[in-house]
Amino acid sequence: MRRPPSPSRSGLGFVLFTLISLLLFISSMSGQTIGTAENSPAADETKKPSAVKVTFDPSASGVVIVESNGERLRIDTARKTVETITDSELTPAAATEPSRATKSGSEGTVAKKKQDRSLQFDKGWEPYDYRIVNVPTPKHIPKGSWNMTFTHRFSQPLRPLDESADDLLGLDSFGIASFGIAYGVTDKLYVSAYRSPVCQRGLCKSVEVGVGYNWLAHDKESPIALTTYASIEGNDNFTEEYTYNLQAMLSARAHKRVYLFFSPAVHFNSNGQKRFNPRATDFFPPATAAVNNFRLPTHGATFGFGAQVLITRNVSVLFDIAARTGFKLGTIRPVLNNLFQVTGFTNDSHPSMGIGVQRNVGKHSFALTFSNTQATTTARYNSSNLARPVKDLIIGFNLSRRF
Repeated sequence: MRRPPSPSRSGLGFVLFTLISLLLFISSMSGQTIGTAENSPAADETKKPSAVKVTFDPSASGVVIVESNGERLRIDTARKTVETITDSELTPAAATEPSRATKSGSEGTVAKKKQDRSLQFDKGWEPYDYRIVNVPTPKHIPKGSWNMTFTHRFSQPLRPLDESADDLLGLDSFGIASFGIAYGVTDKLYVSAYRSPVCQRGLCKSVEVGVGYNWLAHDKESPIALTTYASIEGNDNFTEEYTYNLQAMLSARAHKRVYLFFSPAVHFNSNGQKRFNPRATDFFPPATAAVNNFRLPTHGATFGFGAQVLITRNVSVLFDIAARTGFKLGTIRPVLNNLFQVTGFTNDSHPSMGIGVQRNVGKHSFALTFSNTQATTTARYNSSNLARPVKDLIIGFNLSRRF
């Protein structure tokens, strides 16, 4: 008689079969789950590397180029502006690698476009300061902005060098520090105040207050800037001997690196009360006849010319000169006969001239200047109050800051 199968072996086989089936089921389910997770959009976004690319513009400080999802933005942190960059303006490194035959030409074109763009300035960010060296400019004053200016002029000339070298090229000599501030009432109208501590006969502790209007401002589209200005100057901290000024300030962008300036002005009562005329009692015996025969004009006019040439976006060289007519500030010198009696007078007067180097950093501007005058108010910058010819230059500084 045949034995029936052993219950223990049948149960063991069933258990093994069940375990194997369960493992296969779990394995298949986990594979589907993993595959689903890997193929899901969320997984793709997690594994996809960041597409944002950030580079710095080597032609301008504080400028960042951001590329994301096919869009490229040029961000200027100093001006707080954002511009979209086209494919033609990309640097060679950001563009697709060109062929060897065209690579050199493409790099040259892109470099030229980058350079041209870096020499374009928005309104209010002109490369020139509020004055070239002495001659004022039509620099735009934005609404709500405070604009401070400082001028510092020493007194000892650079020539002769063997003498000025002992005094650190004149830096040890007496200096005149003047300062002013202008406020933008609107985007075109501004008011200003300025004080100069120069003190000599007819000119002492002058305060100038004025108002200006900006008719045209330089930007990427406009090559012309025009501002008109009216002011009153008073001696002894604006308490006496007033002078009245009317001025136009014109600038033209002759080239992407060259700006030309012309600033005509008229000065009413610049020798009012004959305050610059000699006095008979200054001499012994009194030179009454000579004083009565000597005449100085009461009013005057200035024709200021200047130029600024950009070496880089933020570094430039400066030049200005002032032609004059009518009253000319100078030094009155007596003419003596052989008996040392005063027979007349001469006015030793020279037009102002200045050269310099300017550096702009954000809202700051600094210029190392060389000129022949310490006087910097509107009625007086046109003459050398030190009675020095244009060849006898003194060191000075111009500084400005916008808030």
